[in-house]
Amino acid sequence: MATVNDNYLKLKAGYLFPEIARRVNAFAQANPDAPIIRLGIGDVTEPLPEACRTAMIQAVEDMGDRGLFKGYGPEQGYEWLREKIAKHDFQARGCEIDASEIFVSDGSKCDTGNILEIFGKGNTIAVTDPVYPVYVDTNVMAGNTGDANEKGEYAGLVYLPISAENNFTAEIPSQKVDLVYLCFPNNPTGATATKEYLKAWVDYAKANGTIIFFDAAYEAFVTDESLPRSIYEIEGARDCAIEFRSFSKNAGFTGTRCAFTVVPKTLTAKAADGSDVELWKLWNRRQSTKFNGVSYIVQRGAEAVYSEAGQAQTKTLVNFYLENAKIIREQLTAAGLSVYGGVNAPYVWVKTPNGLSSWDFFDKLLDVCNVVGTPGSGFGAAGEGYFRISAFNSRENVIEAMKRITAKF
Repeated sequence: MATVNDNYLKLKAGYLFPEIARRVNAFAQANPDAPIIRLGIGDVTEPLPEACRTAMIQAVEDMGDRGLFKGYGPEQGYEWLREKIAKHDFQARGCEIDASEIFVSDGSKCDTGNILEIFGKGNTIAVTDPVYPVYVDTNVMAGNTGDANEKGEYAGLVYLPISAENNFTAEIPSQKVDLVYLCFPNNPTGATATKEYLKAWVDYAKANGTIIFFDAAYEAFVTDESLPRSIYEIEGARDCAIEFRSFSKNAGFTGTRCAFTVVPKTLTAKAADGSDVELWKLWNRRQSTKFNGVSYIVQRGAEAVYSEAGQAQTKTLVNFYLENAKIIREQLTAAGLSVYGGVNAPYVWVKTPNGLSSWDFFDKLLDVCNVVGTPGSGFGAAGEGYFRISAFNSRENVIEAMKRITAKF
């Protein structure tokens, strides 16, 4: 008889966002006239930039022309897109990243999970707490953890607590870890990292043979030029870090799917016999075997992000969501709540009032205000007592949601 991957049986309940959707759907069915505003999942609401739409339309026309038609594309992504990514996102900021080190994909969520396939068993893995749930759950699925305790912490993972006391930036661990996940601007807390802070991590990683998984999906929201937008702005990071990027939030590609991962050719890890192995070669082999690449049409849309018009339009889009975050942050602060994030980031992290648990606050906000957010405990044990509110929505909905919340709390 066929057997299952027992590691899946270790997973606690449902994935956070489907669980939110289940509760919201149940409430909506019981209250069909409730005007629900969703500020929970980080999905964009504004249309794709015109430059991207125009490029995609032309790409569709190309597919109707035998001379321009594209079948299977290169698994790593078309060179014309990778060249623009390297030039605009990295080289323009002083990062020594070549187009050949960029792998275009259908999402950072996929890549942060799939990257585990090129690493062996027995690695010591560190995550911040709270943390984007995909980092933890994919390690559980891969068999890199034991069972979860009553707080939802999995045996085998090293948890690095982040809180208001440390500005939601994890302290460098005293013990040696092999793989560590860092996300800045941070999801869920909205915290940012200075160059000095990332330099400390790079120094630690190089001293301990650690690989940093650096999730920079929200880098476009950094407006403070003193803050790094890539870990490769830090000297030595090419030798210890893999970076994940996305077009989802800066250009609204959540529904069209395009992202990329950077694996420097100078990055190595150890084989069982102690020899050094280039991770670029392993990731290239993995992608070539299991991935047929992002569609030509979508990649043409992503390429348009780097046009003059695309740069202006994506900047307008990012600024729109940043203004939403500012409204949320200022309104909730004025209402007397303890509020973090929302600056250089699209997420606002709120301390739940009156000692309410994260899920109790979720239910109360839904029942009383018809507003959906994300319980902090869904991001880890240290997220208990906090709540994430997303700036990804229309201005009208954000203003109305804040009006409802501030009237009740």
